[in-house]
Amino acid sequence: MTLAAADRSSVHAGLVVTPDPAAVPQGFELIVGGHPVPTEASEQAGRRALALAGSVGPDDTLLVLLSGGASALMAVPAEGVTLDDKRTTTDRLLKGGADIYALNTVRKHLSAIKGGRLATHTRGTLRALVISDVVGDDLSVIASGPTVGDASTFADALDVIRRFGGEDAFPRAVVDRIRRGAAGGIAETPKPGDAQLKRAQTTLIGSRRNAMMGAQAEAAVRGYHVVRLNEAVVGEARTAALEFLRRGASAAGSARPTCIVSSGETTVRVTGQGKGGRNQEFVLAAAEPLARAETPMAVASVGTDGVDGPTDAAGALADDTTWQRAEAAGLTPYQFLADNNAYAFFDALHDLIHTGPTGTNVGDLQVILVA
Repeated sequence: MTLAAADRSSVHAGLVVTPDPAAVPQGFELIVGGHPVPTEASEQAGRRALALAGSVGPDDTLLVLLSGGASALMAVPAEGVTLDDKRTTTDRLLKGGADIYALNTVRKHLSAIKGGRLATHTRGTLRALVISDVVGDDLSVIASGPTVGDASTFADALDVIRRFGGEDAFPRAVVDRIRRGAAGGIAETPKPGDAQLKRAQTTLIGSRRNAMMGAQAEAAVRGYHVVRLNEAVVGEARTAALEFLRRGASAAGSARPTCIVSSGETTVRVTGQGKGGRNQEFVLAAAEPLARAETPMAVASVGTDGVDGPTDAAGALADDTTWQRAEAAGLTPYQFLADNNAYAFFDALHDLIHTGPTGTNVGDLQVILVA
């Protein structure tokens, strides 16, 4: 995004925050932040972003380019909260299966940059261009909405932590801040329509639909009859996989070969000790029904950023032979699923998908191929 903007505008300086080292235009500073859990570099990046916003004069324009992942990459803990408090909270919510709406509701109320607060730091005009990894493309949720008003409240954040583990499961400083905010003792995040946001304009320029269109076009070039399922794939990964297969089988029709394309973002409730991500768990849950299907099929699910959870894989692939090959290798799929250990399962079968970092993030892409 930055390379394109530098090519097409009069941008002369800036800051790039990414999860991986990257080439940046001359005059730009690079900070490699952490994702999905913020690091010390994430806090450094957040503070540099606030300083940059504060340096913009009333006659200048601050261009902000955002994509999914920025909530972790750019972090500034609110007063009374430490980075470790935020990391522990993020990790607890992720393992509890919180979706991005719930997760970012809490993040915004523990931050000095999210929930519109970046926009309030500049005296100039702010123009934000956003690529969405959020189902529904809510601008206040993508990257935790640093440039737009936030309709969520401290009371909403308190409800989230009570639903995902209870107050005792979170750092005391986090609970104290959210409880004080819910009682009116701390100022809320800027809300939609607030005067302090009147010079900020935020526009969506890309989403999961672009990934689907790209996959659809490529499949057509390769000779597939293509079916696009526009309804987002959401919910618990192992449950959503079964529903996706059902929807895919229903939509396939009689044309062959068929490629069924969908997208979205699932969650995983971590109860085991294994390693994996939502895409790998999604595909592992599909392995048994694929083995029983009357028609040979293959299923893949990948993160469009090239990273699935805390792994180096983008996702995984399974087909009608996966279950049989696993048993022949002495692997019991149910045990790997129960232990949230999809990475080890697909690594043993050489069915992980590695793309490397893609430089963008529009959620997850799922594909079914019907022979």
